[in-house]
Amino acid sequence: MSSMTLKSLVEKLNDASKEALETAVGLCFQRTHHTVEPEHLLKSMIRTEDPDLAGIFSFYNLDIARLDSQLEQGLETFRTGSGATPSLAPRLVDLFRQCWLDTSIEFAEPAMRGATLLYSMLSDPAMAALVTRHAGELNGLDPAGLLANWQTIRETLEVAPAVSSGPAKTKPGKEQHLAKYTIDLTAQAESGVLDPVIGRDDEIRQVIDILSRRRQNNPILTGEAGVGKTAVVEGLARRIAEGNVPEALKPARLLTLDLALLQAGAGVKGEFENRLKGVIDEVKSSPRPVILFIDEAHNMVGAGGQAGQNDAANLLKPALARGELRTIAATTWAEYRKFFEKDAALTRRFQVVKVDEPDEKTAIQILRGLVPTLEAHHGVQIADEALKTAVVLSTRFLASRQLPDKAVALLDTACARVAMSQASVPSQVERLRAEVEGLEQELALLSRESRVGLEHASRQDELNTRLHLAQEEQQQLEAEWATERERVQEAAGISRALLEAENEADKQRLNAIRTTLSEREQVMVHWQVDTQLVSEVLSDWTGIPLGRMQSNEVAGILSLAQTLKERVTGQDHALDEIARTIKVARAELADEKKPLGVFLLVGPSGVGKTETAMALAEQVYGSEQNMTVINMSEFKEEHKVSQLVGSPPGYVGYGEGGVLTEAVRRKPYSVILLDEMEKAHPGVQDIFYQVFDKGSLRDGEGRDVDFRNTVLLMTSNAASEHISDLYVDELTAPEPTALKEAIWDDLLATFKPAFLGRTVVLPYRPLGQEQLRSIARMQLDRVCQRMQRQHGLELAYDDSVIDKIADSGHQASTGARNIQQVIQRDILPMLSDMLLEAISVNEKPTRIHVGVTNNQFTIAD
Repeated sequence: MSSMTLKSLVEKLNDASKEALETAVGLCFQRTHHTVEPEHLLKSMIRTEDPDLAGIFSFYNLDIARLDSQLEQGLETFRTGSGATPSLAPRLVDLFRQCWLDTSIEFAEPAMRGATLLYSMLSDPAMAALVTRHAGELNGLDPAGLLANWQTIRETLEVAPAVSSGPAKTKPGKEQHLAKYTIDLTAQAESGVLDPVIGRDDEIRQVIDILSRRRQNNPILTGEAGVGKTAVVEGLARRIAEGNVPEALKPARLLTLDLALLQAGAGVKGEFENRLKGVIDEVKSSPRPVILFIDEAHNMVGAGGQAGQNDAANLLKPALARGELRTIAATTWAEYRKFFEKDAALTRRFQVVKVDEPDEKTAIQILRGLVPTLEAHHGVQIADEALKTAVVLSTRFLASRQLPDKAVALLDTACARVAMSQASVPSQVERLRAEVEGLEQELALLSRESRVGLEHASRQDELNTRLHLAQEEQQQLEAEWATERERVQEAAGISRALLEAENEADKQRLNAIRTTLSEREQVMVHWQVDTQLVSEVLSDWTGIPLGRMQSNEVAGILSLAQTLKERVTGQDHALDEIARTIKVARAELADEKKPLGVFLLVGPSGVGKTETAMALAEQVYGSEQNMTVINMSEFKEEHKVSQLVGSPPGYVGYGEGGVLTEAVRRKPYSVILLDEMEKAHPGVQDIFYQVFDKGSLRDGEGRDVDFRNTVLLMTSNAASEHISDLYVDELTAPEPTALKEAIWDDLLATFKPAFLGRTVVLPYRPLGQEQLRSIARMQLDRVCQRMQRQHGLELAYDDSVIDKIADSGHQASTGARNIQQVIQRDILPMLSDMLLEAISVNEKPTRIHVGVTNNQFTIAD
């Protein structure tokens, strides 16, 4: 018995049980369960009206509806999340093996059937315990009694067919395949389940025109993902339900064919073809005209067999050509070109209907049509201005997605956030609660260690202070949360009252609440979906700061120039220009079609060009991690442009993306540093024209990557010798504007005029002695901070140390870079030796002094 294969066991099922197994596989797939269990089979036996099950329950006066309800509740507890075709669970396979023995020996039947499957489930104590846990109604059924009474029960039933290698036969008068593998859109439209369809009247009329033909009456909707192809079909279903179609289409039913469900469990050769043939036959014989809708229609090619052979597309071709099967297909342009246009016969059977992305005005109307549905689902209110904001912001910042899908997703998420804010603890409160809990846990551990003699007095004092402050802040925040929640509840009540009857006093009170909530910088409980909330959601998605800036953000932008000058010394003119550009962008006055800024930083090495990019990334974009650095010296050959944007189709590396385009796709709000731009091939430089002018760059896969929220900084050593010569004498050194004019010819020798004309050229002057001293002090202060943080030591130094470090930088051609090298080479090794020696003898100094003696660095306690 153990040698029987699963295929052999399945062939031993009679038609009714085989149909139940097919349904069980589909049920498991629909619910994303991982394996088909005996509970799925029982549920499907009820769904397919297995005659044995009906006869047994009638004989024993059991309630089959109660069993169905119990199984439904049991299936809800099963693990979900599988997207693959489910396999049969081991205990279901064991059931089949045992059932075949019981069928042959105990029942003397030629095929396994509902009665023998039920008997085998209940006769095994372990299996019975698991099944009856989700099917308590079966506790009233004794397997021994079932065996004893089987002949009596069987006499009341129709004679069940013997072993069948084909699929279950269709019962007369029933559309079993259509019921199992399709969804009735017209029924959903009649019941009001479908959302309203706005702005697609032209496309719907084209579909109706094609469907009204006598032959080749099959439209195929083509358009990018998310533009509303399925919505066009739902709009047609609504028109059919309303009778707003030609007479020939008024009695029609519009059914969605689920290709995935059609393939689920069709592992036996010929099973898929039989199922699809059954669907086609039932469509032909249906008393009402049937129109099939196949979404993701490119999946037909290769479905159920190899492409071009026994796949779904070839099985449908004859019926499509004769007009016996009216079908609406939908797919993207890319998939249509890839799968349909290669098959001339398939292309000829469909008429293309283009579904373009709607404009912003139409998209706003579409969102207005969805407002009642979203408000009812989430239990929130949506302001009309939020609809416009969702469309405008998604159009600008979600360039890779299409309207109306991206705007609907944005608005839906904002609604969910409002509902969550009204029903759950705000993230600010949760964060403070976690901080207080963490401090209390740490204090408890230190207290326990103190009782066994370990000293933690200073640390405990510090933690107690922090805990007290955190608890005070928590109490204040929770009080504000309670107040906000009360106000939001009051606002919601007033809004409902105003919808029923206008009242001037209520209006004034509602406006007062709205004003109070809008004045808060961080709202914990939202009373409606507004512009600010939609902006916050999009900011969370993209990392781009949108919406109303908080006071600390405004202050940071206003003081940006000064903040940058604290890190980059001696280049005030360049930093002022960069800061002005960022201010204009943050005030939303810059050209929306271009990057936030495009700068070419030229000058000698070690004067602060790279440091400018790092400082800008930290101050404007939050972290130096939001900076992408690309060394353009690696792109001296023109063919290496594919490394930036990705290889085209047919070349090695296609599909892996380019270093530049992928970096921007992952971090659309960031600094892009193109280092040593003059060393790149002129052909490589040319690809940036599109970025500078239109704020986008098409990658190797044909996708447009959005650069409009990036700042591009290019560094170059071009004209560096000329700049150095001009600053040999500080008294005759030119002003920044004159410096740019003086080096223009040098830049033209390296870059094309078209390239320079699209950038803001910022010359960087060589650093003088005072600037080098400032940088040396800055670098040493960072070492002092590390010493304090890592070892709790105070590091002091004399001005003579600064002078000596600055002299080393002034003498070297590497500029300020040599300062870091001097500290790394001469000072840090001496400090590490002193620290390690002190640790080796269990001593630790509290203060270290760095000085200069005989032109040499010295250290002392």
